[in-house]
Amino acid sequence: MLTVKSLSRPGLEPTSFELGTGECIALRGPSGAGKTLLLRALADLDPSDGEVLLDGTPRGRIPAPQWRRRVGYVPAEPGWWSERLGDHFQDWDSQAGPARRLKISPGVAERRVSQLSTGERQRLALLRALEHRPEVLLLDEPTGPLDEEATAAVEALLREKQSNGLALLWVTHDKRQAERVAHRRFWIDRGRLREALLDEAQAR
Repeated sequence: MLTVKSLSRPGLEPTSFELGTGECIALRGPSGAGKTLLLRALADLDPSDGEVLLDGTPRGRIPAPQWRRRVGYVPAEPGWWSERLGDHFQDWDSQAGPARRLKISPGVAERRVSQLSTGERQRLALLRALEHRPEVLLLDEPTGPLDEEATAAVEALLREKQSNGLALLWVTHDKRQAERVAHRRFWIDRGRLREALLDEAQAR
Protein backbone atom coordinates (compact mmCIF):
# COMPACT_ATOMS: atom_id res chain seq x y z
CA MET A 1 0.00 0.00 0.00
CA LEU A 2 1.16 3.51 -0.84
CA THR A 3 0.28 6.02 1.88
CA VAL A 4 0.59 9.74 1.22
CA LYS A 5 0.40 12.24 4.07
CA SER A 6 0.36 16.00 3.46
CA LEU A 7 2.63 15.73 0.42
CA SER A 8 3.30 19.17 -1.03
CA ARG A 9 5.66 21.12 -3.26
CA PRO A 10 5.35 24.39 -5.20
CA GLY A 11 2.23 24.03 -7.32
CA LEU A 12 0.81 21.19 -5.22
CA GLU A 13 -1.22 21.80 -2.07
CA PRO A 14 -0.87 19.34 0.86
CA THR A 15 -2.25 16.03 -0.41
CA SER A 16 -3.17 12.87 1.48
CA PHE A 17 -4.55 9.56 0.20
CA GLU A 18 -3.93 5.82 0.17
CA LEU A 19 -3.49 3.54 -2.83
CA GLY A 20 -4.14 -0.09 -1.96
CA THR A 21 -2.58 -3.25 -3.35
CA GLY A 22 -4.06 -4.03 -6.78
CA GLU A 23 -6.05 -0.78 -6.81
CA CYS A 24 -6.21 1.75 -9.63
CA ILE A 25 -6.85 5.44 -9.04
CA ALA A 26 -7.49 7.56 -12.13
CA LEU A 27 -6.36 11.16 -11.89
CA ARG A 28 -7.86 13.82 -14.12
CA GLY A 29 -7.77 17.59 -14.31
CA PRO A 30 -7.04 20.47 -16.67
CA SER A 31 -3.61 20.98 -18.20
CA GLY A 32 -1.21 22.53 -15.71
CA ALA A 33 -3.36 21.51 -12.73
CA GLY A 34 -0.59 19.58 -10.95
CA LYS A 35 -1.00 15.99 -12.19
CA THR A 36 2.61 15.55 -13.29
CA LEU A 37 3.89 17.48 -10.26
CA LEU A 38 2.16 14.93 -8.03
CA LEU A 39 3.57 11.94 -9.90
CA ARG A 40 7.11 13.32 -9.87
CA ALA A 41 6.89 14.06 -6.15
CA LEU A 42 5.72 10.50 -5.47
CA ALA A 43 8.50 9.11 -7.65
CA ASP A 44 11.03 11.11 -5.58
CA LEU A 45 12.23 13.02 -8.64
CA ASP A 46 11.55 16.49 -7.22
CA PRO A 47 11.92 17.87 -3.67
CA SER A 48 8.73 17.74 -1.64
CA ASP A 49 7.42 18.06 1.89
CA GLY A 50 5.19 15.63 3.73
CA GLU A 51 5.40 11.87 4.07
CA VAL A 52 5.15 8.97 1.63
CA LEU A 53 5.18 5.37 2.88
CA LEU A 54 5.27 2.05 1.09
CA ASP A 55 3.78 -0.80 3.11
CA GLY A 56 4.29 1.33 6.21
CA THR A 57 7.97 2.12 5.57
CA PRO A 58 8.77 5.83 5.11
CA ARG A 59 10.36 6.69 1.78
CA GLY A 60 13.36 8.20 3.56
CA ARG A 61 14.31 4.75 4.88
CA ILE A 62 14.35 3.19 1.41
CA PRO A 63 17.40 3.87 -0.82
CA ALA A 64 16.40 6.01 -3.80
CA PRO A 65 17.27 3.42 -6.50
CA GLN A 66 15.22 0.80 -4.65
CA TRP A 67 12.31 3.21 -4.24
CA ARG A 68 12.26 3.95 -7.98
CA ARG A 69 12.15 0.25 -8.77
CA ARG A 70 9.34 -0.42 -6.30
CA VAL A 71 7.43 2.75 -7.24
CA GLY A 72 7.82 2.95 -11.01
CA TYR A 73 7.11 6.03 -13.09
CA VAL A 74 6.19 6.20 -16.78
CA PRO A 75 6.24 9.86 -17.86
CA ALA A 76 4.28 11.28 -20.75
CA GLU A 77 7.57 11.84 -22.58
CA PRO A 78 9.92 8.99 -21.59
CA GLY A 79 13.65 9.58 -21.51
CA TRP A 80 16.21 7.35 -23.27
CA TRP A 81 19.90 7.32 -22.33
CA SER A 82 21.03 5.12 -25.24
CA GLU A 83 20.05 5.08 -28.89
CA ARG A 84 19.99 1.26 -28.89
CA LEU A 85 16.68 0.21 -27.42
CA GLY A 86 17.97 -3.08 -26.04
CA ASP A 87 20.33 -1.20 -23.71
CA HIS A 88 17.32 -0.03 -21.71
CA PHE A 89 16.32 -3.55 -20.60
CA GLN A 90 18.06 -5.97 -18.29
CA ASP A 91 16.73 -9.00 -20.17
CA TRP A 92 14.89 -8.12 -23.37
CA ASP A 93 14.13 -11.78 -24.14
CA SER A 94 11.94 -11.94 -21.04
CA GLN A 95 9.90 -9.05 -22.43
CA ALA A 96 9.20 -10.65 -25.81
CA GLY A 97 5.83 -12.02 -24.69
CA PRO A 98 4.55 -8.78 -23.17
CA ALA A 99 5.90 -6.89 -26.19
CA ARG A 100 3.83 -9.01 -28.55
CA ARG A 101 0.77 -8.37 -26.41
CA LEU A 102 1.39 -4.66 -26.87
CA LYS A 103 1.64 -5.10 -30.65
CA ILE A 104 5.43 -4.66 -30.68
CA SER A 105 7.76 -6.96 -32.58
CA PRO A 106 10.46 -8.57 -30.38
CA GLY A 107 13.00 -7.57 -33.06
CA VAL A 108 12.53 -3.94 -32.12
CA ALA A 109 15.34 -4.27 -29.54
CA GLU A 110 17.90 -3.95 -32.33
CA ARG A 111 16.46 -0.69 -33.58
CA ARG A 112 17.48 2.83 -32.65
CA VAL A 113 15.19 4.78 -30.37
CA SER A 114 15.05 7.60 -32.92
CA GLN A 115 13.54 5.15 -35.44
CA LEU A 116 10.57 4.37 -33.22
CA SER A 117 7.20 6.07 -33.34
CA THR A 118 5.90 8.03 -30.36
CA GLY A 119 3.42 5.24 -29.63
CA GLU A 120 6.13 2.57 -29.75
CA ARG A 121 8.31 4.54 -27.37
CA GLN A 122 5.42 4.95 -24.96
CA ARG A 123 4.62 1.22 -24.89
CA LEU A 124 8.28 0.32 -24.55
CA ALA A 125 8.68 2.74 -21.63
CA LEU A 126 5.83 0.90 -19.95
CA LEU A 127 7.57 -2.45 -20.51
CA ARG A 128 10.80 -0.98 -19.17
CA ALA A 129 9.06 0.03 -15.95
CA LEU A 130 7.27 -3.31 -15.60
CA GLU A 131 10.51 -5.24 -15.99
CA HIS A 132 11.48 -4.11 -12.46
CA ARG A 133 8.30 -5.70 -11.06
CA PRO A 134 7.14 -2.55 -9.25
CA GLU A 135 4.57 -2.62 -6.49
CA VAL A 136 3.18 0.77 -7.55
CA LEU A 137 3.19 2.27 -11.04
CA LEU A 138 2.70 5.98 -11.70
CA LEU A 139 1.37 6.48 -15.22
CA ASP A 140 1.26 9.87 -16.96
CA GLU A 141 -1.03 9.53 -19.98
CA PRO A 142 0.39 6.09 -20.92
CA THR A 143 -2.03 5.66 -23.85
CA GLY A 144 -2.18 9.29 -24.97
CA PRO A 145 -0.47 8.73 -28.37
CA LEU A 146 -1.98 5.27 -28.98
CA ASP A 147 -4.77 4.12 -31.26
CA GLU A 148 -7.78 2.22 -29.96
CA GLU A 149 -6.30 -1.25 -30.49
CA ALA A 150 -3.01 -0.44 -28.77
CA THR A 151 -4.84 1.31 -25.92
CA ALA A 152 -6.94 -1.80 -25.34
CA ALA A 153 -3.77 -3.92 -25.28
CA VAL A 154 -2.15 -1.67 -22.67
CA GLU A 155 -5.26 -1.69 -20.49
CA ALA A 156 -5.51 -5.49 -20.69
CA LEU A 157 -1.87 -6.00 -19.71
CA LEU A 158 -2.18 -3.63 -16.76
CA ARG A 159 -5.37 -5.31 -15.57
CA GLU A 160 -3.46 -8.58 -15.47
CA LYS A 161 -0.66 -6.97 -13.46
CA GLN A 162 -3.24 -5.55 -11.06
CA SER A 163 -4.61 -9.02 -10.44
CA ASN A 164 -1.12 -9.90 -9.20
CA GLY A 165 -1.09 -6.93 -6.83
CA LEU A 166 0.25 -4.00 -8.86
CA ALA A 167 -1.25 -0.66 -7.75
CA LEU A 168 -1.73 2.09 -10.34
CA LEU A 169 -2.04 5.85 -10.18
CA TRP A 170 -3.14 6.62 -13.73
CA VAL A 171 -3.27 10.14 -15.17
CA THR A 172 -5.68 10.37 -18.10
CA HIS A 173 -7.66 13.08 -19.88
CA ASP A 174 -10.09 10.44 -21.15
CA LYS A 175 -13.19 10.26 -18.95
CA ARG A 176 -14.27 6.95 -20.46
CA GLN A 177 -10.88 5.41 -19.83
CA ALA A 178 -11.01 6.56 -16.21
CA GLU A 179 -14.38 4.84 -15.85
CA ARG A 180 -13.01 1.63 -17.41
CA VAL A 181 -9.80 1.24 -15.46
CA ALA A 182 -10.24 2.87 -12.06
CA HIS A 183 -11.63 1.78 -8.73
CA ARG A 184 -11.61 5.43 -7.64
CA ARG A 185 -11.33 8.70 -9.56
CA PHE A 186 -9.55 11.83 -8.36
CA TRP A 187 -9.75 15.34 -9.74
CA ILE A 188 -6.98 17.92 -9.38
CA ASP A 189 -7.17 21.62 -10.17
CA ARG A 190 -4.73 24.38 -9.21
CA GLY A 191 -2.75 21.86 -7.20
CA ARG A 192 -5.69 20.80 -5.04
CA LEU A 193 -6.58 17.10 -5.10
CA ARG A 194 -9.96 15.67 -4.20
CA GLU A 195 -11.84 12.47 -4.86
CA ALA A 196 -14.40 13.02 -7.62
CA LEU A 197 -17.95 11.97 -6.90
CA LEU A 198 -19.36 9.60 -9.49
CA ASP A 199 -21.87 12.07 -10.93
CA GLU A 200 -19.23 14.83 -11.06
CA ALA A 201 -16.74 12.57 -12.80
CA GLN A 202 -19.31 11.50 -15.38
CA ALA A 203 -20.25 15.11 -16.07
CA ARG A 204 -16.70 16.10 -17.01
